[in-house]
Amino acid sequence: MNKVAAVPPSPLRAFWLKWRFHINVLLLLIPLGFMPKYFADAALFRGDTGIGERIVGDVQVGPWSLTLAEFRNEGPLPDPAGPMKFFNAALCDTCAKQVKATYLRIGKPRSLRAAGVIFFGTPYRMGAALPVPERTPADAELWVTMEGWDGSMHQGSIALSKASPATLAWLKERGAKP
Repeated sequence: MNKVAAVPPSPLRAFWLKWRFHINVLLLLIPLGFMPKYFADAALFRGDTGIGERIVGDVQVGPWSLTLAEFRNEGPLPDPAGPMKFFNAALCDTCAKQVKATYLRIGKPRSLRAAGVIFFGTPYRMGAALPVPERTPADAELWVTMEGWDGSMHQGSIALSKASPATLAWLKERGAKP
């Protein structure tokens, strides 16, 4: 008769056999820790929580007005084209059918050709990615240009310090260049 000696399991296999249930539970619980942020982001993208994390306020542009909001209450994000700051806006109910296009820019535009970035989306939830030049002064203004279906153009402004304190802090941190 041949007797085969039992070989003890390797230390790694013994560890796995003893702790596999706990490791699997941990692998399920770790993603659950990120779920609140995931659902908050999903609600923000759907528009369930409003038009942004921080509502700037109403900006009067000629006879029209719009509610401006920072998409995220943070400084500009890096982008290959330069730092970008995201803003959302919603037109007033009465002017939604009268406005053809809405533009946003740092500094006063010289003409419609230099009006800035265009807002995209529905009149009640528009978005724009605004490039932030590194030479932006601390007293800069955000200019909103609106073009009506009748060809009229109106402009309004809001101080950058009021519209996005996080962007101003970001500029100070980077040492705004003259």
